[in-house]
Amino acid sequence: MVAKSCTLNPNQGALNMQDIPTSWLILGLIGQALFSMRFLIQWIYSEKHKKSIIPHAFWYFSLAGGLTLLSYAILRQDPVFIIGQGMGLFVYIRNLMLIRKEHTGST
Repeated sequence: MVAKSCTLNPNQGALNMQDIPTSWLILGLIGQALFSMRFLIQWIYSEKHKKSIIPHAFWYFSLAGGLTLLSYAILRQDPVFIIGQGMGLFVYIRNLMLIRKEHTGST
């Protein structure tokens, strides 16, 4: 099964239909859902503690969503999307490294 998506074709100045395998479309949607969950988690956690806090789960969902969306962006061969998701991964990984360092007591 193949889903159709509309993309803007700068050479034609109009929308051009492009085939996307359904499995990849589902992967992209899962990635977006994971990435979006981080905001919901942060909001609920902050409301519970009555102050703005970023829980560890925020970074794990960021990493999982970012990796999944990067895979989808590579399939789509979208350099803007690839750079955006790729750069974000460094931030997510670094924050998880800092959290791990804090929990192990390393300096």
